[in-house]
Amino acid sequence: MNARDRTLRHAVHCAVAAAFTLGGCAVGPNYTRPTVQTPPAYKESGAPAVDSRISAQWWQAFDDLTLNDLVQRATQANQTIIAAEAAVSSARALVRVNRAAYFPTVSVSLEHSSGSSRGGGNDGSISNTSGISNTGSISSSGFQGGVGQTRGYSLSAEAAWEPDVWGSVRRSVENSSALASASEADLAGARLTVQADVVTDYFLLRSLDIQLRIVGDTVAAYERAYTITQNRYAAGTVARSDVFQAQTQLANAKADLESLQQQRAQTEHAIAVLVGEPAAQFALQAASDPLPPIPEIGVGVPSALLQRRPDIAGAERRVAAANAGIGVQIATYFPAVTLDGTYRYAATAASALFDPGAGAGVLVASIADTVFDGGARRARVAQARADWQQAQAQYRQTVLAAFQDVEDQIVAVRSLTRQTEQLRQASQAADAAERISLNQYRAGQISFTDVVVTQTTALTARRSLVTAEENRIAALVSLVRALGGGWKQ
Repeated sequence: MNARDRTLRHAVHCAVAAAFTLGGCAVGPNYTRPTVQTPPAYKESGAPAVDSRISAQWWQAFDDLTLNDLVQRATQANQTIIAAEAAVSSARALVRVNRAAYFPTVSVSLEHSSGSSRGGGNDGSISNTSGISNTGSISSSGFQGGVGQTRGYSLSAEAAWEPDVWGSVRRSVENSSALASASEADLAGARLTVQADVVTDYFLLRSLDIQLRIVGDTVAAYERAYTITQNRYAAGTVARSDVFQAQTQLANAKADLESLQQQRAQTEHAIAVLVGEPAAQFALQAASDPLPPIPEIGVGVPSALLQRRPDIAGAERRVAAANAGIGVQIATYFPAVTLDGTYRYAATAASALFDPGAGAGVLVASIADTVFDGGARRARVAQARADWQQAQAQYRQTVLAAFQDVEDQIVAVRSLTRQTEQLRQASQAADAAERISLNQYRAGQISFTDVVVTQTTALTARRSLVTAEENRIAALVSLVRALGGGWKQ
């Protein structure tokens, strides 16, 4: 290595050392998590605040194998989840793109040229350049005079690097990394939402199956009552109005049956979409078991919600990204330092390409700065700060809404538990009243209008009880979702 090459290499080393030394700092504010007001305990829980953790497979607490299978299928095949997974991959790739700016870009080219010429005013040449891509050209202006042969080989490397003197790249990496984490939180939120929707829709389907059996049995009972009324009218013991009332009641019950069948079909279609299957190829058999009791869920302490809920975590990461964006824009105030280097080997023979003295290099260091931009940089910094303030407000609003969500669902579970018990008692009493009224009607002690009233009341009470049980399960699922499910940041 000659003196010139040693000098060039020394200059490059000095430039690299200086860049890393200066790059130890980054302009713009360092990130701190926004403060939020966190209550010591949930007001509606009515119990001391105790930290607890929801199982990652929380739906298994219902002890239903069909439900477990549906949730697993949805987690793997739901298109919303798949799209969120792709968004995470895209965000992670952007982080790698931004990190690549820490390093120089290097390009290499290899050339081979050959040609011939004749003396005189006219000449002809043939040239070929070969490397990563091959090109060939032939030009001719005549052939006169003597013939000469020329050959050449050259290998050149070019490098360009903009050291991260002011931390612009670092802030860009911070920005993209925070957004990638936000995408991961979005993915967790998408999974939790889909899982909760599967559980809710599944038990709605089970509720409709129970109501279909209730209304189906009621239709059969109304048909018997209609027959009895017709017979009694034929015997002259009741008025024809009793027949019309029995007929009306039977028709209304059949209409309710059709409505329930429609709701069941549509709920089944919704589950098909959740598990990523066409509705035409998906079916669930009618269940005969009653709805299960709801499991116990510990609500924990409010401060844990900041790590448990994916939407809160995502909003916080977007604040961090906006904070880094301020530094990216502030860095544009400072001059850009660029290092460009070229080293080339050239020889007339391939064997001599790497001989001493065949190489030559150039290193150029440049500093460029914008003198006037009409206030564009100042405006971009102001925009970045406004984006950060907006992200902070959205984060705090997300936290407030999350606390409200938990409180609402605690109240809903507690209230629906009490309602269910009251409706169970009402249903039992209505069933007894219906049996008594039918016996009284057969004995001729009351009119059919009285029977219709008790039968309608009994049917409404039965269906209301099933609906309350299903609503209680739905409220518990909503509470699990409000608490963030089994996910933890």
